[in-house]
Amino acid sequence: MKTIALAIAAASLASNSFAADADRGARIFRACSSCHIVDDSRSTFGPSLKGVVGRRAAGVDDYAYSPALKKAGEEGLVWNEHELAEFLAAPNRKVPGTKMRFWGLWSFEVDDQSPF
Repeated sequence: MKTIALAIAAASLASNSFAADADRGARIFRACSSCHIVDDSRSTFGPSLKGVVGRRAAGVDDYAYSPALKKAGEEGLVWNEHELAEFLAAPNRKVPGTKMRFWGLWSFEVDDQSPF
């Protein structure tokens, strides 16, 4: 979960000073937790994120990915912190045609008063 939180924090902030803020990443992850889980291998509305770092895109067997994400995985997209940061910043820009219904972390206003 810390790696996902770090990737989310990195994707959402222009300043590198917050990139290692796992607590802030965990707060941001709340926006993702309505569709994704990280502590179980089963998928819910979205695919499980348990073990996502190092996994090929569209690599969870029990989830019906979009053809675009399946193709990206077949072409070699493997999730690492950099690839996740790009995807989370703007999913449809990173993988045009993805069915992930999320505009990207750039749309959140992040400040000390925000839950994100």
